[in-house]
Amino acid sequence: MGLSYLALGDSYTIGEAVAENGRWPVQLAAGLRAQGVGLADPRIIATTGWTTDELATALDLSEPLGEWDFVSLLIGVNNQYRGRSAPQYAGEFRQLLQRALGYARGRRARVLVLSIPDWGATPFGAKDARGAAVIGAELDAFNAAAQRLCAEYGVAYVDIAPVSRRLGSDAAMLADDGLHPSAAMYAEWTALALPVARGLLTDAA
Repeated sequence: MGLSYLALGDSYTIGEAVAENGRWPVQLAAGLRAQGVGLADPRIIATTGWTTDELATALDLSEPLGEWDFVSLLIGVNNQYRGRSAPQYAGEFRQLLQRALGYARGRRARVLVLSIPDWGATPFGAKDARGAAVIGAELDAFNAAAQRLCAEYGVAYVDIAPVSRRLGSDAAMLADDGLHPSAAMYAEWTALALPVARGLLTDAA
């Protein structure tokens, strides 16, 4: 059966517009199994469009979720898209991070956070009136807040924003909507997350 895995997030975790095996949490679990780490396929609680508070509400409705061997969290893009502030995001992200730690039985070495990718680098983002520079700067502020909180709680943080910017206009890295990642882009994220997750899951703590 393997180690249990709970993946929390939004469209980037549910894998909008890709097959189930293309989602990054599913790719991560498969990659770990290939390296001898027996992580089961994830239970995913994520929906396209969710903000931090909407994910929190969904978790409330899903309780009791019990305890898990590994928990991942990637959330916040829709907060930024809807014009919410970085301080508000930070407060709600802190609560979600605390919940993730609770699901992991308080083991900080069993929680993994991914940064928010930069959708401003995509063709969809290029058409947004705010412009790529503003979108990127706002997302940098959100990600900085999340990274500070991960450091405060001793939780691993993987920064996928740079690769999302570098490859954001590459058609092979995008779904047909010109916004969401393709399975190939998720594979790039997985490559960054895999060694970190392997280290966490082979840690005796």
